[in-house]
Amino acid sequence: MRLLVNVDVDDLGRATAFYVAALGLRVGRRFGAAGVELLGADAPIYLLAKPAGTVPFPGAGSRRGYDRHWTPIHLDFVADDLDAALARAVAAGARLEEPPSEHAWGRMAVLADPFGHGFCLLQLVGRGYDAVADG
Repeated sequence: MRLLVNVDVDDLGRATAFYVAALGLRVGRRFGAAGVELLGADAPIYLLAKPAGTVPFPGAGSRRGYDRHWTPIHLDFVADDLDAALARAVAAGARLEEPPSEHAWGRMAVLADPFGHGFCLLQLVGRGYDAVADG
């Protein structure tokens, strides 16, 4: 089974520029005005052009909005150098919501992209998540 990550955005050009500049991803295929494939992460990320105010699925009780919003699923990007990755992301337009914090497994900063999606930058150290895993 493969994983594909889809990110709805209201401005495909601006989103592509952000993710390329902020995270060093590169453009793969383009799907006209409907989407762009971004490569360079463990799974491809597809930016999907979806206008604000449209419904995400038939019968949805809410409509798409690109102000800062919460979702139980978000992206974590693992970097070798958290400080450099954070500087790059903020320079590209990300909003820092929580500065880097220290954990038994490494360091983490919480950010939001210009489309309201939260994401984290992680730097694993030592044994990474194995340092806190049971078994």
